[in-house]
Amino acid sequence: MLGSRAPCRYVARPKSRPFRLDPIEGAAPAAGKTVSMQRLLMPRFLLRRAAPVLALMLLAAAPGVFAQTPASPAPASSETAKPPEAAKPAEAVPAAPPATAQPAPTTPAAPPPAATAQPADPFGEETTLTARPVLSLKGTANWDTAFESITDSFKKLFAALDKLGLKASGAPLVVYTSTDDTGFVYRVEVPVDEVPKTLPKDVSGGKSPEGKVLKFVHRGSYDSMDNTYEAITNHLDDKKLEAQDTFIEEYTTDPLKTAEDKLVINVFVPLKAPK
Repeated sequence: MLGSRAPCRYVARPKSRPFRLDPIEGAAPAAGKTVSMQRLLMPRFLLRRAAPVLALMLLAAAPGVFAQTPASPAPASSETAKPPEAAKPAEAVPAAPPATAQPAPTTPAAPPPAATAQPADPFGEETTLTARPVLSLKGTANWDTAFESITDSFKKLFAALDKLGLKASGAPLVVYTSTDDTGFVYRVEVPVDEVPKTLPKDVSGGKSPEGKVLKFVHRGSYDSMDNTYEAITNHLDDKKLEAQDTFIEEYTTDPLKTAEDKLVINVFVPLKAPK
């Protein structure tokens, strides 16, 4: 591109031999055709010889005519291009301080439950038994198998109640009618609301013992009752009391379902009338 180059202030003159213009006037005219050709060509000749001179004169008068005009820069946009806005750094959110491990609220340990105050079991307490309708079954046993014999009798009596469609209305009883060193005679009884007229074989109806008695409580297995009865005997001797030949045991826990060492038995001792 010319615009990228420096402008040339001078144009080289064309190479030709020097010439001289002789005036035509006064010269002998040539033959007709020659004169006419000379006259015809003279203006063009002069013009061709004078052209370089004229060109130099024009260059001297206006040196910048042939100079290369540099291309004008493109007009700047009316709206100056704004530099791209630098991305604003994200505002640093202050990091939340590490959560301080707060100690779990210490719940005061619940005080141990107060032991249920269990009133002392009656021992030698005087009470009165009221007669109630019962179904009963008699049996005999020796001391070695006493509890097994009693529970077998209860099973038979409860089976009889089921056949009759009856339910027990109170705790089952064992009434000892006679004892000796080898064994005893007893009667198991189950209180009912009413004794039916028709009863199974070996089952009889009647009334439970009544009257004034001394009440004692035994807790534990049947075999350990020997200690309870020994304590009862000592109590009667100390009080100078005489017991009848009958002893009554009331099973406040189910004798067929309760573990033997968890039994709770009320022992009633009828007393003889004082002399």
